[in-house]
Amino acid sequence: MSKTTRATQALQKAGIAFDVATYNYDPNADRIGLQAAEAIGVEPARVLKTLMVEVDGKPACVVVPSDREVNLKKLAGAFGGKSAQMMKPADAERITGYHVGGISPFGQKKRVPTLIDESAFAHERVFINGGQRGLQVNLDPRDALKAIEAKSASVT
Repeated sequence: MSKTTRATQALQKAGIAFDVATYNYDPNADRIGLQAAEAIGVEPARVLKTLMVEVDGKPACVVVPSDREVNLKKLAGAFGGKSAQMMKPADAERITGYHVGGISPFGQKKRVPTLIDESAFAHERVFINGGQRGLQVNLDPRDALKAIEAKSASVT
């Protein structure tokens, strides 16, 4: 497995310090983020999942702890919209340039508005997908926020 992806390159270009963790990705896992947390041996709240959504029909990205569910009403409001829904996997892959299970908020093919759930900032370091199935980057959530020029709100 290559540890160099568009995501890791984007972080390096932004001058963000990070470590890489790899694990055996299970495509049959019910919840990919929870499987990643178990595989790398950290609490699920520290492994953030990257979800592609549509807010009032426009693409957006939200990063939340793997053990939480997104409140779509709160999410829509955080982006100044009226409604939000999960993006179809094929659309998410086309917009990000990543495969489902390996979608990262860093280095996406098309830049979209991004939000990180504020609960992530309770931790000094979090794990976020590194742009490939089985690859996580470990970094300060404040650095992640800066790297993708995201905003933060409570959406879980």
